[in-house]
Amino acid sequence: MSGRNEFPVKPVLDGTVALVTGASSGIGAATATGLAAQGAAVALAARRADRLEAVAAGIRGQGGTALVLECDITDERQAAGAVERTVSELGRLDTLVGNAGVMLLGPAAGAPLTEWQQMVELNVLGLLYCAHAALPHLLHAAADGPRQVADMVNISSVAGRTARSGNGVYSLTKHGVGAFSESLRQELAGRYVRVSLVEPGATATELAGHNRPEVLDSIRAQFGQRMEAEDIADAVTYIVTRPRHVAVNEILIRPTEQER
Repeated sequence: MSGRNEFPVKPVLDGTVALVTGASSGIGAATATGLAAQGAAVALAARRADRLEAVAAGIRGQGGTALVLECDITDERQAAGAVERTVSELGRLDTLVGNAGVMLLGPAAGAPLTEWQQMVELNVLGLLYCAHAALPHLLHAAADGPRQVADMVNISSVAGRTARSGNGVYSLTKHGVGAFSESLRQELAGRYVRVSLVEPGATATELAGHNRPEVLDSIRAQFGQRMEAEDIADAVTYIVTRPRHVAVNEILIRPTEQER
């Protein structure tokens, strides 16, 4: 035996294109990198161009293809533009990962209304704008693509299953993402556009850092063990690399020590 790999394996997503929102850091950046490693050309969408360029450079350095899309998906035109640029510059769209989101917690009484609005605008409307623009392309990919299947993966949260004190509006947005995803899954199942939901528990990302200082102190006190962004990216990659006849509808993933 020579010890060499005599049977090289073609990357599962070779020839496909993925668009990942919120790709400048955390779960989005890790997911984009993971999909690129499986052979997908990846479009990276977020507001921070410098961070996107750094993620793209890492992907290109490993021989992958990455397109940087500086945009704010809470603006309907920018969200649709990100989808259209992905298709026009990379040639198609097979996978959409709706990851962009914000988590602003704390008591409802006295909460800044702008925080509630921000969560609805990004977690719900931004995800919907991207999904609406992407659907025709995903349907086309499923009907006439290299894998004969397409994927929409929406990132929710444990809060999308269980509402807790202090997370009312965040939980509202994530419950909404779950309801939308399940309805769309049923609608598109027969057309081979798989719609999946990933619900992470405590994860070490920038998500909590956007909270007011007094709320952030409370969050730090609540959570102990945390997962890494790559743990969630692994789940997303698992979903989209399944064979055409297998659909992973939902993954709830927590740190081992997290009870709720």
